[in-house]
Amino acid sequence: MTPSVVTLAGGVGAAKLLTGLIRAHPPDDQLAVVNTADDAVLHGLHVSPDLDTVVYTLANAVNPDAGWGLAGETWQAMDALDRYGGITWFRLGDRDLATHLYRTHRLGQGADMATITAEIAAAWGLELAVVPVTNDRIETRVTTIDEGEIGFQDYFVRRRHDVAVTAVRVAGSESAKPAPGLIEALATAKQIVIAPSNPIVSIGPVLEVPGVREAVAARRDAVVAVSPIVGGVALKGPADRLMRELGHESSAVGVARLYRDVAATLVIDETDAHLADSVESAGMACVVAPTIMDGVESSIALAQVVLGCTTHKAHR
Repeated sequence: MTPSVVTLAGGVGAAKLLTGLIRAHPPDDQLAVVNTADDAVLHGLHVSPDLDTVVYTLANAVNPDAGWGLAGETWQAMDALDRYGGITWFRLGDRDLATHLYRTHRLGQGADMATITAEIAAAWGLELAVVPVTNDRIETRVTTIDEGEIGFQDYFVRRRHDVAVTAVRVAGSESAKPAPGLIEALATAKQIVIAPSNPIVSIGPVLEVPGVREAVAARRDAVVAVSPIVGGVALKGPADRLMRELGHESSAVGVARLYRDVAATLVIDETDAHLADSVESAGMACVVAPTIMDGVESSIALAQVVLGCTTHKAHR
């Protein structure tokens, strides 16, 4: 595992950036390290939402309207389950079920998550390597004002991330080990990219696996992050609300303060160009560019900006 470009990833924003990165740089020279703390066991099946979103998107098979799941999906299994009064608040499409059936079966055979993820990525024809941040079970737990601590998918899907949060923790992270070869890949990569994913519940768990934050921080000058906050709001998901609820500023400056110890450069959207000086005052070089990815071409353009970043020259 000796890729030149390593991307820390989680969810739709990361998948979109990776779509550009594999077109702007040879995919077989890249590694995507994906959050698994939002994994869940549903109907006895191991579901890995971030891993599957990355794989489906890069395979050009993702549901284009949702940004997750598979295009052309049907829902007969969920409809039948609903008839029995089963758990259907987390919708698993008929085609998508095959991925979870396969993953769960292979886990039962004793295969680890990295091996299974490589098998799934290969089956979809991906050339870049995709790995879970760890083979061990980690789980994001969210403390809410009204209900106490609940699982991440319970917060994100069942409650539509519409409840106030007072704390977030990653259960199991203290004893987790990085995926095999991950620390070495971080040490030798020419560039490490932090995708525009939720800093709290997507990138945070990746960095919380012992050894990962330290390995990324040791390469700080080679690390470029993309802000997922544009104009003070998240383009998708609850990143802006979570940041505010947990005491962070919901802005590109707030993102800079979260990442300044592990990344030297932050790419922010043109909407936030007026914040460039504040980002630099927070301790990061600032690059201003269009960061909203509404298609493949805009993803490629942002990827080219990211790949062209250096800590010695920031363009505004």
